[in-house]
Amino acid sequence: MTQSESPRRRRGRSRRRRRARLRRVLLTTLVVGSLLLGPVAGANLTAVRQIAVAIDDLARQAFPALLRVDLGGLVPQEGRLDLTGLRAVTDDLVAVHAEVQRTRTELAEVSDDRLVGQVRRALAELRGEIDRLAAMTSAADRASRLLPPLLGVDGPRRYLLVSQNSAELRATGGMFGAYAVIEANKGRVKMGAQGSSSSLGRFAEPLKIPAEVRALWGELPGIYPADVNLSPHFPTAAALYREMYRRHTGEKVDGVLAVDPVVLSYLLKATGPVRVPGGVALSAENAVRTLLSDTYQRMSPGEQDGFFAGAAATVFDTLFARNIHPNGLLSAFDRSVQERRILFWSARPEEQRTLGDSRMAGALPEQDSVPTVGVFLNDGSGAKLGYYLRQTADLRVGDCHADGRRELSLRVTLRSTAPASGLSESVLGLGQAGDPYTVRTLVSVYGPTGGAVLDTRLDGAETSVGNGTERRRQVATVNVEVGPGGTRTLEVSLLTGKTDHGTAELWLTPTATPWTTHVVTAPSCSQ
Repeated sequence: MTQSESPRRRRGRSRRRRRARLRRVLLTTLVVGSLLLGPVAGANLTAVRQIAVAIDDLARQAFPALLRVDLGGLVPQEGRLDLTGLRAVTDDLVAVHAEVQRTRTELAEVSDDRLVGQVRRALAELRGEIDRLAAMTSAADRASRLLPPLLGVDGPRRYLLVSQNSAELRATGGMFGAYAVIEANKGRVKMGAQGSSSSLGRFAEPLKIPAEVRALWGELPGIYPADVNLSPHFPTAAALYREMYRRHTGEKVDGVLAVDPVVLSYLLKATGPVRVPGGVALSAENAVRTLLSDTYQRMSPGEQDGFFAGAAATVFDTLFARNIHPNGLLSAFDRSVQERRILFWSARPEEQRTLGDSRMAGALPEQDSVPTVGVFLNDGSGAKLGYYLRQTADLRVGDCHADGRRELSLRVTLRSTAPASGLSESVLGLGQAGDPYTVRTLVSVYGPTGGAVLDTRLDGAETSVGNGTERRRQVATVNVEVGPGGTRTLEVSLLTGKTDHGTAELWLTPTATPWTTHVVTAPSCSQ
């Protein structure tokens, strides 16, 4: 090496040496493996080769394009989103997503029946990483195609920004409380009229709702704006709320965007504190407590509605007015979407189809790729005690049945941190559990698609259950009442539909404090 050699050349030489070492290690692994594995060597060599090819393809074709994406083009600057800059990254994002999906498909076709443990684990880990990468590239691909029309590149758009109140739980997160109208045109966004769900009134002639939802919840979702999301299927709730708004105001909107106070806390971490109407300074640290607890202790119901609407509007105004570092902002949005705290529905069918089964769409799928169990919470107290709930969910994958189904065991624990006295009338509400300090929660367990809910026990004893179906899932609903400082445990046995998977997933109502979860997997039924 000469003294005149540049740092770039030295780094290039170092990278070539590392690649050469990796090739030698891989070749040695293949040769030794062929000697040790005997008759099963072919399957293992094929799997190792596919793993190497997948990593190499991603390194050469996907990652360089990702590095070219300018994150600054994905966030608003000086009050608007640069739609030209956003469209400039679309081609790269589409190409990256296509490459990741191709690699994912090829790895899925590799059989793991005859693989040794180390190779099987490596294949499973790589599949998991690529699944996570595919979820991100899919979201970026959708966003790059959807954001320009959603933000008015082809003409003005209007949306309802709805705050889900996690203090009074509903299946998608919380009761639809305050709303604000968002107006978007050529990438520039501003807030319009604000109001509350209570101002929309009660609909004496119920709106049309799906028959399965009516069988579970009666006509409530079609009568009260606060009950449109008793079902976890967000498109149903959003369409109902939009129609209620139209009937009350005579105005149509192009979609519904729902957020909760936890989303605001994540955004405030990126924007810094903001001062909202009433002189209150909201920060990442105090937003949830202020919006879901302190406000109910200090303000009248009328003042609360105005405060909630003003707080959400001010945070989003700040989001578009300040120049915020894209990394922090995108991280806040990504975390919120992963936790299903940001939900969006478009009234335009072609845009809704593009959203598909993404987490942001909040659509309860009628077909599982992996067996999924839903645990959805609806307040039955008529109160604002959801802020004091703490939740855990444990799901265990059990035995395989001869008909291709698997057993699942679910354990849900609800604990109340509510005090025994001292809460305001706004917090205690209707007190429909009898004792106003007891949290009454309707826990709905949704089985996997094509599966079944077998039996349900509360604190080890049989309990009464409301049964139904929604979107090819059996549903069991149990009334769980928890007194101050108390804990209740719900245990549910389920069956999947036909599946070879040894994994399972949980879909949970987003709450004021995160769930504690644990999923115990098992070998696939073919092993």
